[in-house]
Amino acid sequence: MSSYLKSIGRVSARPILLLYYVMQSKDTPWKDKVTIFCALAYLVLPIDILDAKRLPIIGWLDEITSLAVAIQRMSKYITPKMEAETDAVLDRWFPVCTEFEEVIV
Repeated sequence: MSSYLKSIGRVSARPILLLYYVMQSKDTPWKDKVTIFCALAYLVLPIDILDAKRLPIIGWLDEITSLAVAIQRMSKYITPKMEAETDAVLDRWFPVCTEFEEVIV
């Protein structure tokens, strides 16, 4: 179970880290950096459009949707170097889990 949870954490953290690296890039336009910042802030801040306390599963959909839209719009700025840096950080945070990684990824 522990390796499964590590795999879930790794898969969940990857898009957030990629957005962070895209936001830090000099090649990303200012407008897109603001979009990323807003998506990440919405994930972290306690303000919600759909309250997760009242609607437990549905309440997470707005966060997931904002991240999915940001990743989709910013994917054109993701470079192989950013992916390598993201994977290096994830390797430190979540040691590679060979048992479930093929299933989730």
